[in-house]
Amino acid sequence: MSRKKMEELITTLENKKAEILLGGGKAAIDKQHQSGKLTARERIFLLLDENSFEETDLFIEHRSTRFGMGEKKPPADGVITGYGTIDGRPVFVYSQDFTVMGGSLGEMHAQKICKIMDMALKVGAPIIAINDSGGARIQEGIDSLSGYGQIFYRNTLNSGIIPQIAIIAGPCAGGAVYSPALMDYIFMIQGTSKMFVTGPQVVKAATGEEVTAEELGGAHTHATKSGVASFVSRNEEECFFDVKKLLSYIPSNNAEEPPIAECHDPIDRKNTPFLDIISTNPNRPYNVKKIIEDLVDQGSFFEVQKDFAKNLVIGFARLNGHAVGIVANQPYHLAGCLDIDSGDKASRFIRFCDAFNIPLVTLVDVPGFLPGSNQEFGGIIRHGAKILYAYSEATVPKITVIMRKA
Repeated sequence: MSRKKMEELITTLENKKAEILLGGGKAAIDKQHQSGKLTARERIFLLLDENSFEETDLFIEHRSTRFGMGEKKPPADGVITGYGTIDGRPVFVYSQDFTVMGGSLGEMHAQKICKIMDMALKVGAPIIAINDSGGARIQEGIDSLSGYGQIFYRNTLNSGIIPQIAIIAGPCAGGAVYSPALMDYIFMIQGTSKMFVTGPQVVKAATGEEVTAEELGGAHTHATKSGVASFVSRNEEECFFDVKKLLSYIPSNNAEEPPIAECHDPIDRKNTPFLDIISTNPNRPYNVKKIIEDLVDQGSFFEVQKDFAKNLVIGFARLNGHAVGIVANQPYHLAGCLDIDSGDKASRFIRFCDAFNIPLVTLVDVPGFLPGSNQEFGGIIRHGAKILYAYSEATVPKITVIMRKA
């Protein structure tokens, strides 16, 4: 092959790459920005360390020919996949591109995701999913639905072995919600994120109920009512900062120890006397977060699900630089009673800490389980047993501090 021919081929390849990097085109990108959202690539570059991203399967194309798909070649098939680093630690990431066919998931789209998930498991590094998709690509029919099944299967294989983090950066509806649900933590963004199995139109058609998308599956709903959202951020930049903060507490896989950070607490740091916070009157409430903040390294407490089941506080913190998981009853809400929601909240967190070698510190001040027919009918026996099972199963170091009553 002559040099001139080789240069022509290289030029053709570079032109094709430039076209793919533009995603759905300038008009679609402008529309994405006008709706207050970043593009798929902008999100990856903001999340990862500078110049660390290596993309995989850039030139992949679908093989569907029906319903006009033979004439369409969606750039990168609507999803950006690859790997890079966050604070120098390797992570794998995929970001759905809403500017390309609404980020809809087709066969090759799913294969790209599955491949990057397999690589993350093999290497032993976290997987971060940035979801912004209209759902299954109906033109590809059963191949699209099969793709979801393959992703769910890998979510299950990865569970407890590598951390799995989902960022809901747009719509996430139908079967698509179950991949984030199978992951360890879900980040949602106010005014942008939407998650529901059936959308408002389907709800109205099936039940007659009128509800907006925000009311049905917005960040506030899932943070306060359903408990689906682990963290809620005001914007995408804050969301990516919180993801990085979460990763600073957890290991890259279940065979490693959590990262150790340098403790900058003054050696003569003064704490509020606990007796000034906790009353000897068992009926007088107090804010257990003040106890936690005094107990752990200064400014290190990172609360999880802070707006859901407020009668129980969970989160990550550091003791002399070492990561620990905190579980604490909150007398400020329901007198710190355990109920159905707090049972689910605590058990899932305890099992995560156990899987990833994070010691547990439990601060106890609890009058018991919440009484009432609603709790009994809702299965408080079954949900409460989850806490017992999680603690009994956990093999990490466990320290319990009984603050007042237990």
